[in-house]
Amino acid sequence: MGGCFSGDIRGGMEAVGGGGGGRSYGGAGAQQGGPNDAVDHFFQARGLRGLYTPIELSFSATKLRNTDAFSKSDPMLVVYTNINGKLEEIGRTEVILNSLDPAWITKATMSYQFEIVQPLIFRIYDVDTKYHHTPVKMLKLSHQDFLGEACCNLSEIVTKFNHSLTLNLRSDCGHGLHGTMTVHAEESDSSRMAVEMTLHCLNLENKDMLSKSDPFLRISKLVETAGPIPICKTEVITDNLNPVWRPITLTSQQYGSKDNPLLVECFDFESSGNHELIGAFQTTITQLKNLHSSKSGANFYSHKGQRKMKGQLFVDNLQEKVQHTFLDYISSGFELNFMVAVDFTASNGDPRMPQSLHYIDPSGRPNSYQQAILGVGEVLQFYDNDRLFPAWGFGARTRGPVSHCFNLNTATNDCEVIGVEGIMTAYTSSLHSVSLAGPTMFGPVINKAAEIASQSLQYSNNKYFVLLIITDGVLTDIQETKDCIVRASDLPLSILIVGVGNADFKQMEILDADNGKRLESSTGRIATRDIVQFVPIREVQGGQISVVQSLLEELPGQFLQYMRTRGIKPRQQVPQGHAPAAIYPPQQ
Repeated sequence: MGGCFSGDIRGGMEAVGGGGGGRSYGGAGAQQGGPNDAVDHFFQARGLRGLYTPIELSFSATKLRNTDAFSKSDPMLVVYTNINGKLEEIGRTEVILNSLDPAWITKATMSYQFEIVQPLIFRIYDVDTKYHHTPVKMLKLSHQDFLGEACCNLSEIVTKFNHSLTLNLRSDCGHGLHGTMTVHAEESDSSRMAVEMTLHCLNLENKDMLSKSDPFLRISKLVETAGPIPICKTEVITDNLNPVWRPITLTSQQYGSKDNPLLVECFDFESSGNHELIGAFQTTITQLKNLHSSKSGANFYSHKGQRKMKGQLFVDNLQEKVQHTFLDYISSGFELNFMVAVDFTASNGDPRMPQSLHYIDPSGRPNSYQQAILGVGEVLQFYDNDRLFPAWGFGARTRGPVSHCFNLNTATNDCEVIGVEGIMTAYTSSLHSVSLAGPTMFGPVINKAAEIASQSLQYSNNKYFVLLIITDGVLTDIQETKDCIVRASDLPLSILIVGVGNADFKQMEILDADNGKRLESSTGRIATRDIVQFVPIREVQGGQISVVQSLLEELPGQFLQYMRTRGIKPRQQVPQGHAPAAIYPPQQ
């Protein structure tokens, strides 16, 4: 569809309404809602990955140390972020005179990015009287009295129910000082606004010789420096010159302001991927609202400057609504529960040999498996209240025949370990207690994760599970794995797959539906949504973004798609304690 949409027939004909709009997966029980795979591909091909949520940080402090002899301290706060070990200043507050309990008005603005850890450092200074008329940006901090500092990660703030976190102030040497500070994160209300529309066309020009056109719409945001950026497309309506499409949803993050120019294009679908343009016109959200209220149509014209009308578009329904964001769910008590499965097949090589993918370097340099566990675990741990992580291995002999799902914690045979360090310890220990074997099979570990996710629904709907599979090999149970993924697509579960080593990972790319084609089971059932993200380490290392960012960038969208399509809304009251823990089935 143009130069950015998949040419696959089934995938290309699916509806991919932006921001959780309609998607038709075909077959019985077709679902609606989902991320726009084709648009994602457009952004990824241009290095424009991930959505950034604008966050405003506000600050207050209590019981600050007084460094003035005849009055109280005059505090100012400076906030930094730590990027690759280097502090970068985000902003400074105003100076508040004579106060040990300041509540600053000036806010700091930054972007929340789920897939990375964002460390924050807060430093408070008592500004000397002689600098009170100097703009705060011009103040030399070395000339001011240091009152204390605190640090945290942004994810620690946004996961709190009220988005507020109180921290003890310390000296620059780490010693405790008088006072605390509180940081509050506020998500912009504009990021929650969305417009839902139902569109239809009349008298479209026919592009087919022996039948009628198969039309679909593509909506793009017009950006002066980048040209049209696709933000949404409808499903394909076959053999119809007067199509009515399912509702689509555009978020304010996609269209910008209501007066930003949009390009609406109508194409005739071709299975080759060379879709033929029927017509196009430029509009805005405001103008589309006017079309709806006046019940008038907009005319399609050719891109080539011809003024011959190619059909008309009508807006049957248009309503603005507030759409809950990822942070709305997370701050109201929803959790991401991390699980990991490690490949122990013999193709990894003897763990005692330096060339093995499982080799534990005495210098402490992590191998590829350790890098994946640490990287993903360090991000997700803040979204899991108890930090008890199920961890499994597959493809090894433990005490008998080859097991394709065994507890990594062989010491206690408990599937849960405590924290990311617990996973790392269990992984290292397992290398000495199991015999690498094969073949490579994902089915059993995916079924185990799906069973846990399914049983959690009996107690609560505020848990979403994330299974990380790290592997080096070619699957021998590809169809069974597809069947497992299709069944799991109805559950609160996402699957992240990391490919290590130099194997041929084409099978993994099939499991990841980024080409727009939904997985199909052996019985012909189509997955209700894409729940797999695959990243081969060798193709990402050295790039602009990390392996972890590549793995996690789709996860908030998959989470939102699951919650929205099931009508699950964020909680409106402070949770009393934690939801019941997930029940882990016994090992088979």
